Amino acid sequence: MAGAITQSQDGFLLRLEEERLPDPLTSLTPQEAALTKTDLIELLETQFKSRRLDLESRRLATQGKSYYSIGSSGHEGNAALARVFNVDDIAFLHYRSGAFLIERARKAAGTTPLWDMALSFAASSEDPVSGGRHKVIGSKELFVPPQTSTIASHLPKAVGAAFSIGLSKHQRREQAALPNDSVAICSFGDASSNHSTAQGAFNAAAWTAYRGLPLPLVFVCEDNGIGISVPTPNSWVEANLRNRPGLDYISGDARDIVDATRAAREAEAIARQTRRPVFLHLRTVRLMGHAGSDLEAQYRTKDEIEREADQDPLLHSARRLIETGAASIDDIAAIYARISDQVASVMDKAATRPKLASAAEVMESITPAAGAHEKQADQASASPTAKPQHMSRTISATLAEQMEADAGILLFGEDVGKKGGVYGATTGLQKQFGAGRVFDTLLDEQTILGLAIGMAHNGYLPIPEIQFLAYVHNAEDQIRGEAATLSFFSNGQFTNPMVIRIAGLAYQKGFGGHFHNDNSVAVFRDIPGIVLACPSSASEAAMMLRECIQLAREEGRVVVFLEPIALYGTKDLHEDGDGLMLCHADQFGKPASFGEVATYRAAAKAQCTIITYGNGTYLSRRAQKVLASQSISADVIDLRWLAPLPIDNLLDQIEDDVPILIADECRQTGSLSEELVTRLRESDVTQSIRRITGDDSFIPLGPAANEVLIADQDIVEAVSKLVQESTDGQ
Repeated sequence: MAGAITQSQDGFLLRLEEERLPDPLTSLTPQEAALTKTDLIELLETQFKSRRLDLESRRLATQGKSYYSIGSSGHEGNAALARVFNVDDIAFLHYRSGAFLIERARKAAGTTPLWDMALSFAASSEDPVSGGRHKVIGSKELFVPPQTSTIASHLPKAVGAAFSIGLSKHQRREQAALPNDSVAICSFGDASSNHSTAQGAFNAAAWTAYRGLPLPLVFVCEDNGIGISVPTPNSWVEANLRNRPGLDYISGDARDIVDATRAAREAEAIARQTRRPVFLHLRTVRLMGHAGSDLEAQYRTKDEIEREADQDPLLHSARRLIETGAASIDDIAAIYARISDQVASVMDKAATRPKLASAAEVMESITPAAGAHEKQADQASASPTAKPQHMSRTISATLAEQMEADAGILLFGEDVGKKGGVYGATTGLQKQFGAGRVFDTLLDEQTILGLAIGMAHNGYLPIPEIQFLAYVHNAEDQIRGEAATLSFFSNGQFTNPMVIRIAGLAYQKGFGGHFHNDNSVAVFRDIPGIVLACPSSASEAAMMLRECIQLAREEGRVVVFLEPIALYGTKDLHEDGDGLMLCHADQFGKPASFGEVATYRAAAKAQCTIITYGNGTYLSRRAQKVLASQSISADVIDLRWLAPLPIDNLLDQIEDDVPILIADECRQTGSLSEELVTRLRESDVTQSIRRITGDDSFIPLGPAANEVLIADQDIVEAVSKLVQESTDGQ
């Protein structure tokens, strides 16, 4: 079976048999790197296994039996990292980290990395990591959350995980998933280091260390000098990162396993002993192109390709064994042949294993299983003061209640600490719970969300705040590409429980412009698995926030809690002093079950049903009273849950043969109302359905905003017209 890949296709084997071994890259001896002859042999075996997995996967890909994406060839020096770091040092890995995972598995009895990775390459449903959903490098037992073809998007959560380790040690938490003396590792390529997400993570790590806070993190840049087809300028990575304040810089050459081990030990010592972040810059080569379909000859000359192959890390490791007398060329060739046969056999067998065969199987892990997290005992609900409270105060009171009951809840974001939030929703919480649980972050939404993801990996329940809805757009991939995908690509083994509080929607008075009055929520609604909740009053905010925290805690859900800014301080509904938008103490502890709408019935049998949410509920309830004065009765249904839509419960609340008006405060295009109309028709709702929406416009400053948003009078007129049409048609 080893002969399936010919000698001419296997550059390492060809050079080995011709004794074309490279010159030494350093005078460093294995003893100086604390490596024995046995260590060198084992590391070479790991490197061989990783290489052969790449080659055998390519062989099977030509037969349609393997789904090769990006291999690890040329990066096998990262096996040194796995040998140096502890198995419980959480590792967020680059997609070229096959050797790392194989080597780390040596430290955990009962693991089968070759078989597991082969199943993943073959997209088998028996893959113990992703369940056949993607070729990933990951393992629950080895503290390696699975990654796909990420481009730096995993760096912010590595910062969050490292920060959580220091915080957990300070708080002396017993529920931590990561040891208090552990470090976090995050690997990536030289091209990815230029991504804004990577630069934000470097900055956040350095900023944290500059303030004297512990952040035991090792950034590992595996620099092969090229990003797909675009060369990285010589010395660019070093010039960019060497002198970054707060970030220790160490370089090494991962083509040579001995020098890679030396550099890894230095980085590990700094991170573990001083609790400071380190940038470990490792020279590598990239062999066989970027990915399976990549034709390197299109953008590299033959001489360039050959020069890279001459510096194959496997050749350098072979040279090290020969120099130390641990093995001869014949011995190394025999080891390689044995491993080649082993890997070919494993890959052939994995290719025959079953695949995912239905949409239900594919989607099973999108939503974490109920009960995935420990359910807490029922807790007494703390009430706000006897005086009725508006929305921002009930949010604050609910957060205090939940933080009192669960010491694992952390609250953070821009200005949430001493200031208590721009709108007062976190007032007093830092004083009550301390700066270790309620704290300000730097101004970077990618970092805020990355912190939440990383902290969740360590058993915390994070509640990050994004100050305005428009601010989430430059960081949305942290929700879409990282938090929401984790359960899916790990077959439910990893989850990211969190509640992301976002102040948003329109109708602010005297303050705004589109950065502070953003009425587009489409970015959240098409992300599989997340929950999007939107309260419409002070009592709804308290009830729904409590339910959202329970969903995160008990089911590991990613929840977006969208708080209508214009309703934060709203007290009255119909007239000054009526207090109908406030929350009274006896309302505060009531439940708001996930998937259940809230219905405000008309006094008489409804002639129309208004379906709405957020500010639209406030406007529709006002319109409901005006309509009643005109002898038109209308029910108002507040959806509450905008994703997934509570269609079943909504249908239960709609009166038969009564026309429906959807009052959608967001834009006409891409708004919730589009899906609502479709879902209602698909559910065989036959009565008339109309919708009114905001215009497809950004929100201007001042009174002009009213020109592109719906108003209560618009709802009155639309309902009146619908009822008249219904009457005329009878």
